[in-house]
Amino acid sequence: MKKPVLQVALDLLELDRALVIAEESILGGADWIEAGTPLIKSEGMAAVRALAKQFPDRTIVADMKVADTGAMEVEMAAKAGATVICLLGDADDAVIADAVKAASVFGVRLMADLINTRDPVTRAKELEALGIDIIVAHVGIDQQMVGKSSIDLLSLLAGNLTVPVAVAGGLDSETAAEAVRSGADIVIVGGWITRSADVNSSTALIRASIDSPALVVSKGPPAGEEVRAIFQNVSSPNISDAMHRKGAMNGIFSLCGDVKMIGRAVTVQTFAGDWAKPVEAIDVAGPGDVIVINNDAGSHVAPWGELATMSCVIKGIAGVVIDGAVRDIDDIRRLKFPVFARAIVPNAGEPKGMGEINAEISCCGQTVRPGDWIIGDESGVVVVPKERAYEVARRALEVKKTEERIREEIRRGSTLSQVSALTKWEKKR
Repeated sequence: MKKPVLQVALDLLELDRALVIAEESILGGADWIEAGTPLIKSEGMAAVRALAKQFPDRTIVADMKVADTGAMEVEMAAKAGATVICLLGDADDAVIADAVKAASVFGVRLMADLINTRDPVTRAKELEALGIDIIVAHVGIDQQMVGKSSIDLLSLLAGNLTVPVAVAGGLDSETAAEAVRSGADIVIVGGWITRSADVNSSTALIRASIDSPALVVSKGPPAGEEVRAIFQNVSSPNISDAMHRKGAMNGIFSLCGDVKMIGRAVTVQTFAGDWAKPVEAIDVAGPGDVIVINNDAGSHVAPWGELATMSCVIKGIAGVVIDGAVRDIDDIRRLKFPVFARAIVPNAGEPKGMGEINAEISCCGQTVRPGDWIIGDESGVVVVPKERAYEVARRALEVKKTEERIREEIRRGSTLSQVSALTKWEKKR
């Protein structure tokens, strides 16, 4: 089998950072270097020129996503040093035809991206007939976040085209190998490499996986387990960022310090000090669930203590969140059980039995429904709506990856403001 091409997509905003990452990815085994659409929008053709100058022995891809003025944009990228130029597969046929003519004049190849194409197989065949050199099976990042896969799109195209087929969209070492097994000639990897603290090693791992795809077997867990596993691997700030600073409870803290809590909500509506329904919820909750209690924000009386906490530990419940107070904190801390509350007091209330279990409640400023995901750590507690759990988990993982790369660049002597190019992106009057 012909060796697959590894293309690294530099979907960054800063050219200086992109050049460093490109250098490290080539050391790890990258074949083609792509000036991603965000980089081109941020830096213009200067990005393509810089890549072509620094890496004259590599194929430079300009991901222009051309949708109009085909000849003009192909000429622009070709003169800047690109040897492969990407168009939108859904562009009008007249745009494609114009771009093909220009490509023949400047001696470059054209790649068409099928992102958001309604009938990808039919359109891919049309693009091939129009003279496109490479077809890209691509599912965009927002679609990936809700579970759509570029591999599924690639499988539709396999065997239907004579031109090379590339695949892009959220690939890692396992899915890159799966892509090659599914017929990909070119594997395009972005964030998994460019957001890595060790770009060289991450690229080498992808290189090894696509060169020996039969040796890499994907063993993805079921969806619910995957969501839990991702949440385990990210922080509550990562999740808050992924939700655009939404979902965070206020006025609450971890009583046991460095503990992690992840689970589906079992909700409790009670009244200050009435501990009957909170304790009864232990019998309703299952292993891995989180009990979330609205105690009217009462900080003078506790509906929860050490005996209730011990019951949760024995049953395998993942944690407890209380919009109110807790007592017996010394015993709870010895158990190292995730309990989040507003206050600590010695006073217990009475088990009057008012309220209900598993109704929609408000807790520390957030609406919580039964089954919503609750994640807590030392930074606080966030609520993730159950219908968005997979999407938010994936987005939080992307936030974490971005931070890992920034952290590495700070270690190398940069600063957060420099890495983020704050002065460049500040709003100017």
